[in-house]
Amino acid sequence: MTGPDPSSLIHELLTGDAPFALIARDASSVEVLTGTVVDVDLLADIPLIDGDGRPREVLALVPFRQVRERGFVCHDDGAPLRCLVVEQRIPLPRAEVVASLPPAPVALADAGFDIDDEAYADIVRRVIADEIGRGEGANFVIRRDFVAGVDAEPRVAALTWFRALLEHEKGAYWTFAVVTPGHVAVGASPEAHVSAHDGVVTMNPISGTFRHPQGGATADTLAEFLRSTKETEELFMVVDEELKMMSAVCSDGGRITGPHLKEMSRLTHTEYMLRGRSTLDPRDILRETMFAPTVTGSPMQNACTVIARHETTPRGYYSGVAALFTPNGATEGPTHDLDAPILIRTAYLVDGRLRVPVGATLVRHSDPYGEVGETHGKAAGVLGAIGAIPRDSAPAAAPEADPDAPVAPRRPLAEDPAIAELLASRNERLAPFWMNPQDPDGSGPFAGRTALVVDAEDRFTTMLAHQLRHLGLDTRIVHWSEATDAEVDAADLVVAGPGPGDPRDDASERIAAMRHVVSRRLFRRAPLLAVCLSHQILADQLGIDLVPLAQPHQGLQKSVDVFGEPAAIGFYNTFTACVAPGTTQRGITIGPVTALSEPADAVSPVPTAGLDIAVEVSADAGTGDVYALRGPAVASVQGHLESILSRDGMRTLERLIAAAL
Repeated sequence: MTGPDPSSLIHELLTGDAPFALIARDASSVEVLTGTVVDVDLLADIPLIDGDGRPREVLALVPFRQVRERGFVCHDDGAPLRCLVVEQRIPLPRAEVVASLPPAPVALADAGFDIDDEAYADIVRRVIADEIGRGEGANFVIRRDFVAGVDAEPRVAALTWFRALLEHEKGAYWTFAVVTPGHVAVGASPEAHVSAHDGVVTMNPISGTFRHPQGGATADTLAEFLRSTKETEELFMVVDEELKMMSAVCSDGGRITGPHLKEMSRLTHTEYMLRGRSTLDPRDILRETMFAPTVTGSPMQNACTVIARHETTPRGYYSGVAALFTPNGATEGPTHDLDAPILIRTAYLVDGRLRVPVGATLVRHSDPYGEVGETHGKAAGVLGAIGAIPRDSAPAAAPEADPDAPVAPRRPLAEDPAIAELLASRNERLAPFWMNPQDPDGSGPFAGRTALVVDAEDRFTTMLAHQLRHLGLDTRIVHWSEATDAEVDAADLVVAGPGPGDPRDDASERIAAMRHVVSRRLFRRAPLLAVCLSHQILADQLGIDLVPLAQPHQGLQKSVDVFGEPAAIGFYNTFTACVAPGTTQRGITIGPVTALSEPADAVSPVPTAGLDIAVEVSADAGTGDVYALRGPAVASVQGHLESILSRDGMRTLERLIAAAL
């Protein structure tokens, strides 16, 4: 490189063979990063320290296959965890960079989706029926790819598309071009997945997609979108999923602010911001948050399994992240800050083939053709910006308008009073606990006692643990496969957690393990709180019927009676415990029940063949759906008291723990 002259620098990038990245993170500048490329196997291998022990800057492209580090399944295409070890960073004026980039459009050949519209609509139907309808999760993102041939030199294509995105896309978190041997990635990501700066971790869940009508969005058309139950619940579900991650990496659990609008050229999204404090290495933060539920689904582990069932090809870098690790000068704690946008709205060029992966978030009331349309809109956002398809035309001026009059900038739609009111009204439904500052201080009504949370593969347990600590409990989480009888017996309170799947599945090792935990605590009259899936397992062991719901309650807020007190609670269930409708009232007692068999225990067997227990049932008088149970040393709840949808979650959680203890 000869110097910071934009024209000369861009010319060297176009004609040379060195790897580079261009990143625009604000409205005035573009950062040029050059260096050497290193491919590594694991996030822990990202080379943040040089051979002399000095911190260095690294830009890493993290593929979706890295979910293997968390034990999740995926189609493994061998996409490398590619690191650009930065040797030089040059900030340049954005306008001068744009003027120096190639302007001529890049022609595409044989363009179209790899999965046609009808086939994608069929996938949507199957996911709703076979996955959401069978309790495998609340929402899932299934992708398809827009593909085309490109007869252009990769560097020319990359810089041409980068210029077009800078000129025609707006609202992006990062606009970037990364050129490394054999691979080009150019995109305008709207969404920061995770960042860490001076110990503050930030996540930015974005969901709900409003496709602008011809001529642009208006307050009236946007208001109709904001009133959509489907779009609202879709956003709440991804906020819940990212709060699970925040609770795993932040001592204070994470606080939500918003909602906000993310306005782009063809699309507008709704979003929240989550913030908390952490002392973890940024590579560990990245591992614990792989990957965003907005591009995978929830619960995360099962979402990866569902993706592998319904996507027949690997994802490559789609739904991974571009992670920039920058030395922060700290002498204690993490030596690097992290800035990591999600790799969406990105075009990839490999071996002369363009690929633009896009996905739709599928929920219980998704319309198959509506989700088809969403993928078209997302692909068009990238393709239109880079000039691969016609761009939207600006709305025509009114006939009486003065063509020489200055044009006033359009006010952001979020500033419209009606839009601002609609956005603010969403928070009236949410749990104040997650919207206020949090930092457990060890006090609380149950201080001095211990809790063991058994994770049944839904990281809602991290949020539950955070709430338990606020209530004073010294809390630890253990995976269902690692929960020993000794530690289950030792805890003052065991919380049997939620998870995906059918509670009646006799073939599932996970379900069997959770049954063992529940029955073991019951037989020892040891305090137990069972949540969602474990509530259903408890009900089944007490002889209460389990039935599938006619319509899954995934991400649904309901106001229910919990032993004499109304509570707004979030539900994520496909199955329910059920007693006879019309014959139950609040607090009715059923039992004694003798349907249980003593759990196997070679260490300290209990010489009892059965268990007599009387429990109270809190159920819907009309349907018989059981919302909560309580009895001697036991309590359970069908809903997720830890969810942002549980406005009365903390109060109800405290009441149920008090009953169990």
